[in-house]
Amino acid sequence: MALLIFLPAYGCNESNNDSRTNAGNLPDAKSSKTKVVTTFLPVHLFTKAVAGDVADVEILVNPGTDVHEYQATPDNVKAIATANILVKNGLGLEEFLEDTVKNAQNPKLVEIDASKGIKVINDIASVEETKHKDQDHKHEHTDGNPHVWLDPVFAKQQVINIRDGLIAADPGNKEAYQNNAAAYIQELENLNNEFQQSLNTTSNCTFITFHDAFPYIAKRYNLKQVAVVKIPEDQLSPADVQKAINAVKKYKVKTLFSEPGVDNKLLTSLSQDLKLTLYPLDSLENGETNPQYYFQAMKANLQNLAAGCK
Repeated sequence: MALLIFLPAYGCNESNNDSRTNAGNLPDAKSSKTKVVTTFLPVHLFTKAVAGDVADVEILVNPGTDVHEYQATPDNVKAIATANILVKNGLGLEEFLEDTVKNAQNPKLVEIDASKGIKVINDIASVEETKHKDQDHKHEHTDGNPHVWLDPVFAKQQVINIRDGLIAADPGNKEAYQNNAAAYIQELENLNNEFQQSLNTTSNCTFITFHDAFPYIAKRYNLKQVAVVKIPEDQLSPADVQKAINAVKKYKVKTLFSEPGVDNKLLTSLSQDLKLTLYPLDSLENGETNPQYYFQAMKANLQNLAAGCK
């Protein structure tokens, strides 16, 4: 049984940025809450879950905006300039962040790297290019794949990192951060158990992907990712379409996965022409900002993976 995950071909130029810890930028006695800014949706969900009501949590990159190629705005600079704490995914994903922090000129800003201590995946699968060999390829994962939040176990580690960072920066709210994190971690452990139970008979399930966001799910639950197929997002040629069809046939793909909310005409055409079932699979870079949205989206992913792996 083989699957195809078809998502926009986003990549990331990885670079490791050291996190900085400085607890001297907390609100004074007249301020009501610590101000926390987060980079994009998954990090925001985890941070909001840990912070609860004791801190104000804002997001820099609106859900649905491509964080991989995001360009900072003046409002982003202002938000960081007035923040106490900044939480990022790390692993080089937020390329816009280094210059934005410099421009904000906030020397007391506390930075929390949510991916600290997580063992990243580097070489995830072979890459089948549809572009010409002489074309440049930007945003490669040179230092590891950053999409760790899609593995519930690594998501748990991110929550722990965020919890510990918030406590170090804002020790007065330690108990609230500990209690909120414990409740969310329990939900993540339950989610991991659900994935294990539902996918325990799908070890022979093989997929290729057009967005390299899912190697952590594959590794965690004994699925097999065999290739990443890179297709140009613009000016798609008939030859590109044929190469995608050839990849589907080469790996004996039985199911197609599409990112929710993306009107991908090529994918629709492929599913119809090759008589393959089409399911959604969410990378959680778009969606609701309620912390419970993570579980809603991931459980939907689990249902679709289980259905596609039958």
